[in-house]
Amino acid sequence: QVQLVESGGGLVQPGGSLRLSCSASGFTFSWYAMSWYRQAPGKERELVARIGSLGRTRYADSMKDRFTISRDNANNSVYLQMNSLKPEDTAVYYCNTDYRKDYWGQGTQVTVSS
Repeated sequence: QVQLVESGGGLVQPGGSLRLSCSASGFTFSWYAMSWYRQAPGKERELVARIGSLGRTRYADSMKDRFTISRDNANNSVYLQMNSLKPEDTAVYYCNTDYRKDYWGQGTQVTVSS
């Protein structure tokens, strides 16, 4: 069955960087677009970035100059490089696959605070 395991979150100061990873299994990873979403306390889950099966990327407007999504099909993994982090980036970050849009892993907590 589908499994998505996020990692790499943590506590970082404003202006800092983090690299999130998502390891996928249970489907043919290279065939499907992958996305990162986030959910802040009291807010709805929102799309952060998306990468297609051929590598085409799309970002939420507020993140496109600071975040970079990438994928490694050989290792069934998708990554999110986050730079110039702001307190409003604090959230639980989730990866998601077009293979099963309704499936969510446990997420990884990102906290941006001084």
